[in-house]
Amino acid sequence: MTNPPPAPAQQFKSAASNRFVMPGWMNLLPGTPDSIEVQFDLAPEDHGRAQGLLLLDYWETPEKLTLQGILPVRAFTANPDGWCVMLPARGDLIIRAIDPQPNPPVLAPHWIHLNPETKPGTTVHVAVKFPGGEGAPPAVQNLLRS
Repeated sequence: MTNPPPAPAQQFKSAASNRFVMPGWMNLLPGTPDSIEVQFDLAPEDHGRAQGLLLLDYWETPEKLTLQGILPVRAFTANPDGWCVMLPARGDLIIRAIDPQPNPPVLAPHWIHLNPETKPGTTVHVAVKFPGGEGAPPAVQNLLRS
């Protein structure tokens, strides 16, 4: 599902989507293959944002937090194809979009339950659109969609 980087300084990329894979977000469970590619689709108008981030938590079981990661929206300017994570078909992924620009800040969580029956090679798209600029009411319900 991924291509190794040609040089040590580069990121892994998904062979299917050409998106950067968040560092550390492959082969999370030894002996369990990655089956699902979760792709983050940031709205084009948010690519120039100085603030904003996605906070990711992968739970192998409800009792075991396996990995956490932070993806700043500024990272989307480095790769126009976007970012993704590779996950096994089990556990749960919570994605929190955090927008610190308004006062008070906006936080929108979204859970994805990873079904063990999921076919290998499945792709999930998570659309992220931050609320409008100065003075716009926070549209927290529009922050995350999958």
